[in-house]
Amino acid sequence: MNGVKSTRFNFNRLDGGDPIINKKNSKIYSKLKYIKKNYQLYLFFTLPPLILLIIFKYIPMGGVLIAFEDYSAISGVFHSQWVGLKHFERFLSSPDFMTLLMNTLKVSLYGILWGFPLPIILALLLARIKSEGIKKKIQLILYAPNFISVIVISGMIIVFLSPIGPVNQFFGAATNFMAMPSAFRTIYVASSVWQATGWASIIYTAALSNASQELTEAAVIDGANIFQQILNVDLPAIKPIMVIQFILSAGNIMSVGFEKALAL
Repeated sequence: MNGVKSTRFNFNRLDGGDPIINKKNSKIYSKLKYIKKNYQLYLFFTLPPLILLIIFKYIPMGGVLIAFEDYSAISGVFHSQWVGLKHFERFLSSPDFMTLLMNTLKVSLYGILWGFPLPIILALLLARIKSEGIKKKIQLILYAPNFISVIVISGMIIVFLSPIGPVNQFFGAATNFMAMPSAFRTIYVASSVWQATGWASIIYTAALSNASQELTEAAVIDGANIFQQILNVDLPAIKPIMVIQFILSAGNIMSVGFEKALAL
């Protein structure tokens, strides 16, 4: 009995601790050892973006002081007269404050409403194209608008929608769309979505390309149609990215740039 007990005890005893924990620790140790051995490589890839982040994101944060000063270019940021919350009080008490706030929220919400689902739909459509050559050509065409500057896009919109532009010539009308306040929001959002949709679909296309082909093949064998494949295979594969992208879009709801509105 003693021998059996001793053997049973030795069998149940975790020699050196939990083997799962030891396995995790050994993996972490191996990774740290590899990083230490090749630290120059990690520095090479990490330092440049880190330096750019500090220069263009953190250092400019010092300019926040201007909002609390009666800023003068001659005196500079650190020697201008300090006025505290004077500019904020004037802005919040302005009769145009609510108009500006509502216009910003409307443009942002419309942008999210149209700009969030379209890249997903586009990526799902691209994933169904079997020919790689045709797929790459379509992607090239869709990505191109992202590289056109805002000023050029605004100029194109003004020309196309002018009373003598192609749009009015096609419909046989002479409507000045740019002079219609009710049409401005639609023009602004539609042009922004057109410019950004192709580029925004890249991350979803990459996620779909990494999705398990076995699940898709199994769904086809089970008789699932294309919509069932999208709902049960494709969308679950990109769901985490969809959540992250939506959170990022919602976080930028008050970050509507004035450049395009000014150019239009």
